[in-house]
Amino acid sequence: MAVHLPVPQPSSGLCAKPQQQRGNASTAAAAVATPPSTFAPQTTRLSAPTIALNIRHTTTPAAPPVVVMTERVAKKQNEETTATLASMWREIQGARDWAGLVEPLHPLLRAEIVRYGELVAATYKAFDLDACSKRYLNCKYGKARMLEAVGMAGAGYDVTRYIYAAPDIALPGAAGPCPSRWIGYVAVASDETARRLGRRDVVVSFRGTVTGSEWVANMMSSLEQARFDPADPRPDVKVESGFLSVYTSDDATCRFTYGSCRNQLLSEVTRLISKYKHEEMSITLAGHSMGSSLALLLGYDLAELGLNCDGCGDTVPITVYSFAGPRVGNTGFKNRCDELGVKVLRVVNVNDPITKLPGIFLNENFFGAGRLELPWSCACYTHVGVELALDFFKARDPACVHDLDAYIGLLKCPNKVAVVKNDGEHVLSKAMKFVLQHSFDTWRWQMAAIQVGELVQAIGL
Repeated sequence: MAVHLPVPQPSSGLCAKPQQQRGNASTAAAAVATPPSTFAPQTTRLSAPTIALNIRHTTTPAAPPVVVMTERVAKKQNEETTATLASMWREIQGARDWAGLVEPLHPLLRAEIVRYGELVAATYKAFDLDACSKRYLNCKYGKARMLEAVGMAGAGYDVTRYIYAAPDIALPGAAGPCPSRWIGYVAVASDETARRLGRRDVVVSFRGTVTGSEWVANMMSSLEQARFDPADPRPDVKVESGFLSVYTSDDATCRFTYGSCRNQLLSEVTRLISKYKHEEMSITLAGHSMGSSLALLLGYDLAELGLNCDGCGDTVPITVYSFAGPRVGNTGFKNRCDELGVKVLRVVNVNDPITKLPGIFLNENFFGAGRLELPWSCACYTHVGVELALDFFKARDPACVHDLDAYIGLLKCPNKVAVVKNDGEHVLSKAMKFVLQHSFDTWRWQMAAIQVGELVQAIGL
């Protein structure tokens, strides 16, 4: 018997906070008829070549009736899907650590992962790698038309601010520290999207490593105290020094903005929380590779400072969607994120070496460092959150294992990952070619050698 969920009537305040307790979302989730899935039901590791199929077949009648999908029927089905997402958005955002949603992967969660992944992919499509352009290493388009220009006019978000960042690193031959470059954007859900999602969603989207200084920052794998809250510095909370440098360094010469990446983000996110404080809200931070590290640092920063509290005293949930993200901090950092309720869903390819860095040897699996309080625990890198493991590898193009489009393509069509293609070269291939075109002399190779042991171990050679 089909169970139809009632469509909640939006209040005059769009996603205004309800006066009475919300219904049990897990019951709503159980009532949704799960469509056929190509994901293996007993594991979260999805492998394109050997993926197990879980497809239900129905007997085809001898003379099947012709069903015309009228606009009225299509609208009704869309309303039922909308009602489902709006009623269980907290679970989709990790309120219960995605219990029962990852294994097997729930279709609503899969759709949301793809949606946020595409918002991250927009940062690559809009990033200008043309050395002859006046917007070189910045965004090609203005805020008002950026999403439309990259083919996402129907995304349902309004970009409110661009974010710029640069690590405090001086490359050989440069006059000073590297200038700030466009690294992402802040956007807020439109009224229509807010009604569909069941809340006003604030999204911060980060791209991954592209410039030479960013590659160098990735190699700075020493742990450093975060100290985001001056009143409570928490010396046990440590993060990778390179990511911290990108997040906190200030470039006074940047012509597009002022302040560090951190200051830009805290200012804009708190402004939006204040603007929509009378509505149900969520903060969603998404990034690829290095961008996922910045997303996690921002999520921890907001929660540690208590900036995710609206004017009514309620806590706005923070969710991080990490695509191909490396480790960011030590066990103390991981434990503090858990205490603060920062929810992290890590989408990783098991063949991607970047997801195993830094900390190939000193990590959560090193002699129980992630389970026991041992003397060396504070020096061990530890992943944060829940992992959704994919399994794909394209032998003729090793860069594919880290490519964001390949991640999204597998989630969309897990049985066709072998034919996932980009418009031209893979994004990572373009970025690596860009870096190699810039001569850093022997210094670049010396820095790369620091990580060669970890890379060899990660790739499994």
